[in-house]
Amino acid sequence: MLDWLFSDPLPVGTPAPDFTLPDQDGSQISLASLRGKNVVLVFYPGDDTSVCTQQLCEFRDRWTDVQSKNTVVFGVSPQGAASHEKFRKHHHFPFSLLVDKGQKMGEAYHTRGLIVKRTVYLIGPDGIIRYARRGKPDPSEVLAAAS
Repeated sequence: MLDWLFSDPLPVGTPAPDFTLPDQDGSQISLASLRGKNVVLVFYPGDDTSVCTQQLCEFRDRWTDVQSKNTVVFGVSPQGAASHEKFRKHHHFPFSLLVDKGQKMGEAYHTRGLIVKRTVYLIGPDGIIRYARRGKPDPSEVLAAAS
């Protein structure tokens, strides 16, 4: 019953759970439609909080590196589209923020909690998890796992 409290990230080498979530504009984003690209998922607790802002800004500031690795980035948080839109515009993020209402995706990716467990995944073009870590890893460490 309290498995979510003590869960580890999904293991590297396993298939990433598929998802379809709306972004800040209401567009539906699905993992299946991103096959052929590396996909970075940054699960974070809240828009406009200091560590979350710093973490997402680091990916923004390394955007040239992200693009050179055939990679797309998504921030994932349970906050609503209006909050995400304001946060994204304020910090000029070149990537979308996904609305994980009720932490359904977070449950599948072992990030669900009273507050979201800060976790970063890199999913390869084949849909297999190549990187999974709690906390705020440097984007270069995450992108090193990209093929």
